Amino acid sequence: MAKALDGIRVLDLSQYEAGPSCAETLAWLGAEVIKIEPPSGEPSRRALSERPDMDSVFFCLLNANKKAVTLNLKSERGKQMFTEMVKTADVVLENLGPGSMERLGFGYEDLAKINPRVISASVKGFGSTGPYASYNSFEMIAQAMGGVMALTGTADGPPLRIEAGLGDTGSGLHAAIGILAAIVQRNVTGVGQRIEVAQMDVVVNLTRIHFRDHYLGINPIPRKGNRSPAACPSNTYRCRPFGPNDYVFIHTANTDMWKALTRVIGQPELGEDPRYTERQGRMAAVEELDALVEAWTQKRTKHEVMELLGAAGVPCGAVLDSDEVMSNEHLRQRGMIVEVDHPTRGRMAIPGNAIRMSASPTEVTSAPLLGEHNAEVYGKLLGYGESDLATLKRDGVI
Repeated sequence: MAKALDGIRVLDLSQYEAGPSCAETLAWLGAEVIKIEPPSGEPSRRALSERPDMDSVFFCLLNANKKAVTLNLKSERGKQMFTEMVKTADVVLENLGPGSMERLGFGYEDLAKINPRVISASVKGFGSTGPYASYNSFEMIAQAMGGVMALTGTADGPPLRIEAGLGDTGSGLHAAIGILAAIVQRNVTGVGQRIEVAQMDVVVNLTRIHFRDHYLGINPIPRKGNRSPAACPSNTYRCRPFGPNDYVFIHTANTDMWKALTRVIGQPELGEDPRYTERQGRMAAVEELDALVEAWTQKRTKHEVMELLGAAGVPCGAVLDSDEVMSNEHLRQRGMIVEVDHPTRGRMAIPGNAIRMSASPTEVTSAPLLGEHNAEVYGKLLGYGESDLATLKRDGVI
């Protein structure tokens, strides 16, 4: 079956998470993504592995569905080869350090001279303008600077980072959106453009709704732990058998949900109690109501609680640990957790594509080995044969 991005070629120079997550998304949507690495491999391939002779799980999770080639862009021959590849590319993606592409001679202006239709996508910590433009960044730096860390944690504890990749994969998805929009615009204008995504900007964007108290004059906004600032009961509640992740999150967003909750826990009279019929009244009694709900959840497992409340229309989620997520039947039935065969790691269950398209289904394949597609790609794009590749390898070009 044809894919949504059939015919789109992406040259992926990115590393770690922010750029690779963008390229992986485009690959899942059908683009031909060619991951270009130095002959030693991009840093996350081996440096983050538990074994020096095996690609890291980190790398495997972010580079599915790609082709992999090696190329020394610091060598003159490598630059020449990359220039030829740009001529047939739709997108060049990178998240290298500030100024790296320009120093290599492949900034956007240089790429546009080679191929006016090329879309140059760049993910940086702070972007190319502003007082922080020259600073390096990683996920946790973006979270600190984007405001989410100050909001996360308990009132009497320090700011906490979130394990989810808001700054990294969040930036990758923003970059993918920009690339797709640029492809559509190029259909009209005939020319490409530069896409820039800054991690700090992305974290601010993803956190925007949680800045609402700022506009009410509450500064700084206090940390609230797991409690909602606008609903009650809304918290994590302990369940049997009281292990480290035996909790559920229950969120009663309105009065109807509150009444449904009281019926399930066997206290329907509280749903009609005028003290609690309005949100403000429930918020004022948050300690009392949290204790009441937890007294009920502690008599059940998190899955029992979720089943009872879910059936009653009360939003509730069991706190799943990593093993529970990877084996979760719902995720597996939907194809979100899929099995792939990796050449060295063997059978792996990995998260797949969260985007469902009826006319462009995703078939997840494992991440490629270092230089796995050198012969295929360089043969197809540059016309190189075995002897050419052997010479390039000997000279340290690939």
